[in-house]
Amino acid sequence: MKISAVIPAYNSAAFIAEAITSILKQSTPVYEIIVVDDGSSDDTFAVVQGLRGPIRYHKQENCGPAAARNQGIKMAEGEWIAFLDADDQWTSDKIERQLATLTRYPELHLLAGDMSEIDLSNAVLTASVLAKHGLLSSYIEAQGRPIVNALSKLLHKNFIPTGTVLVKRDTLLAVGLFNEAIHFGEDLELWAKIAAYYPICCMPDLLMLRRLHHHNATHATVSMLLDNIKVMQALRLTIGLPLQQQGLKPERLVADAYAAVAYWHFNLQEYPQARRASLDSLRVALTRRALVYGLLACLPASCLLLLKQVKGFVINLFYSVKVKAQHCKFLIYGFK
Repeated sequence: MKISAVIPAYNSAAFIAEAITSILKQSTPVYEIIVVDDGSSDDTFAVVQGLRGPIRYHKQENCGPAAARNQGIKMAEGEWIAFLDADDQWTSDKIERQLATLTRYPELHLLAGDMSEIDLSNAVLTASVLAKHGLLSSYIEAQGRPIVNALSKLLHKNFIPTGTVLVKRDTLLAVGLFNEAIHFGEDLELWAKIAAYYPICCMPDLLMLRRLHHHNATHATVSMLLDNIKVMQALRLTIGLPLQQQGLKPERLVADAYAAVAYWHFNLQEYPQARRASLDSLRVALTRRALVYGLLACLPASCLLLLKQVKGFVINLFYSVKVKAQHCKFLIYGFK
């Protein structure tokens, strides 16, 4: 079986050597490493050129990571595709572990796994991201078996780090690759389309080290929230029936995405934008969240200020009572 590793790179000279080296040192070698340089202006090419191995380099105009990964998929000669970002690293037996799981469950079309988070000096910040989100125990129990109702679970919490993925190339082509019109969440959209029709798994094994730094830090910006609307709209159009079969309402997913934008604007006191987003949400489906924040955004600023003060008072009162109750319990019973 041939495996092609695809690395999208943009001004990645500082870290890409470590990324490529982590692939070259795999206990089970890959067939090729495809580096798609997405318009870098630094020494990325020089660093890649200085490394030895089955490395193919392609440079294109800057179009974003989705377009870079798609180009790598199109260039790939392997039947299976693995992804890695240029500032991350694979663990040394990543491919070996995934192939062992695939041997046990040959029906799988996509295999993902756990990852650690590291800093600029490779010090571990988070040992297990699955554990961090309370997901590790369930995948330890599953031990790589195909996930039941994977689509529903994926949209509840995205458990697939892109750099851990090993996926059939034909499956990627069948569902339409990464959506290049989406800049945040294009990976979730693609994994959801795959999970709608094909068996997938998430292994409890540590497969990747993700480097955290200011270039890849994600914040709950309005751009991300707006792209989440695009993700849900695309899924409603492409996999509406599988969503319904797994107990999800496609319209509700879109409405909730709009409502999240309304909530964001409301917290920033951008009330006209909050009203528009709430109205967009309610046009798709009636949800309590959109209705509440849409109505609140119509109130005068003085009323909203008073409501916030009342809310703050109630919260402080609740915690004060709770602390006093705990103190009384300690005085009566002591430590248990």
